[in-house]
Amino acid sequence: MSENNDLERKLSDILTEGEMDQGDRKAQEIREISPKYEIRIQTTLDPIVEETLRYRKIGRELDDRYDKYMDRAEKSSNLEGGSTAKGDKA
Repeated sequence: MSENNDLERKLSDILTEGEMDQGDRKAQEIREISPKYEIRIQTTLDPIVEETLRYRKIGRELDDRYDKYMDRAEKSSNLEGGSTAKGDKA
């Protein structure tokens, strides 16, 4: 048991002696600050929808994992006045 106490005391001494290095802390804080500006590119077509439509022309999905996404994309394109996400057949 005294070995554990000695180890704990040595560890405590190592961690508490001396001053903290403030330079590294300042650099770390600067790195963690989120950027002021964010670049976003607005597209007219959703690449996920377009790719999903192409794959669905080739074959059938086994698990229908993109159905919810396609439904949301269709609703949002209808709200914006665009064509349906499943494609217009004219």
